[in-house]
Amino acid sequence: MRSGTTIAALMLLAGCSGAESDRAETGAANAGSDAAAPALPAGLAAVVDTEVPGMTIGSAERKERDGRVYYDVEGNRPDGSEVELDILQEGEGFRVVEVQRDIAWSDVPADAVAAARAAPNAFEPARVIESRQTDGSVIYELFAPGKPAEPAAEVRVKDGKAAVLAERWMH
Repeated sequence: MRSGTTIAALMLLAGCSGAESDRAETGAANAGSDAAAPALPAGLAAVVDTEVPGMTIGSAERKERDGRVYYDVEGNRPDGSEVELDILQEGEGFRVVEVQRDIAWSDVPADAVAAARAAPNAFEPARVIESRQTDGSVIYELFAPGKPAEPAAEVRVKDGKAAVLAERWMH
């Protein structure tokens, strides 16, 4: 990272199966020091720093879903705001597929709110994750009250058009 924090190579837990719940989770990082820096696979820290320069990595989690390996890397931008990167492993390399942050329902753009409210099973979300995609679209993951595990609906905004997705977004 540009902050000078050195990220060690990740030693994945022996015996990881292919289940979506498999984890290789790390502890908190402190920018500018060697204390408690999370360990990541070689090359992953550089991808993170390219996407969010100066990001302090707090944790990283390895997940497998639908035959793909992802790393969810959470931390803080230099301004202190929280951010999560979803990074797809492609062979020996890595590609950022989503940049996510929690936002208030009141901060969701009007077109996405209108699409969500027009859906047959409309609800007032208890949580919203804004997920910027590499194709230029933004996915708003809407979580129903009392159901924090998975989004109950997703709205995609691309090229000025908002639509509720019929199927869960791939990443």
